[in-house]
Amino acid sequence: MNTLYICTTFNRTMQYKRILLKLSGEALMGDRDYGIDPKRLKEYAQEIKTVVDKGIEVAIVIGGGNIFRGVSGAANGMDRVQGDHMGMLATCINGLALQSALEDEGVYTRMQTALEIKEVAEPYIKRKAIRHLEKGRVVIFGAGTGNPYFTTDTAAVLRAIEIDADAILKGTRVDGIYTSDPEKDKDAIKFESITFKDVIEKGLKVMDMTAFTLSEENKLPIIVFDMNKNGNLLKLVSGEQIGTIVDYK
Repeated sequence: MNTLYICTTFNRTMQYKRILLKLSGEALMGDRDYGIDPKRLKEYAQEIKTVVDKGIEVAIVIGGGNIFRGVSGAANGMDRVQGDHMGMLATCINGLALQSALEDEGVYTRMQTALEIKEVAEPYIKRKAIRHLEKGRVVIFGAGTGNPYFTTDTAAVLRAIEIDADAILKGTRVDGIYTSDPEKDKDAIKFESITFKDVIEKGLKVMDMTAFTLSEENKLPIIVFDMNKNGNLLKLVSGEQIGTIVDYK
């Protein structure tokens, strides 16, 4: 039976038994201009392992922006649908890389994709994904939703809802949500917690609006935190006040 880690936010108790971790493809670049940094990949795998070792069920959605972005391709004259399909394949490349890094750390994994690539990964099936999680395997979801015009943010929220995750943990290079970009504005103020309504009213960027609205409608909290700081992921699921939580009340 999995251990439950408890934290209190907005005067309510959140039990983290199953999480969905959203990572951007750009996060895998490390200090590089493109591609995958093996050092950063190993660091992420080790961070995820610490959580799995505590009995937390972990699902992951990762972007593909370090390899290709469909929107960028479309901006340069490429057919948007074709560009988005290329982006979906980029997420699969990242997913396979993360799967390999996790297995090097001794973590059992399964990768499921929204596009059928049965020679390298399972097709996405909700019941199989949940069963893998219950057995302690990390499940990596690739190829987004399988549909063009939808981001991996939307895929993350959709999969989190389908597998009944307790929260979406969005790992970024900043330690939460601020009034403005903290990398450009030294006077930016960090929110420890904020409602979905306030995020919209203040025009803050957390996820694309489709993903954000879907999360709000299903009362699924989003926690934005610095994934690059060693130990943050474990601290977060252990109940420490890490990052910013977006909740519905």
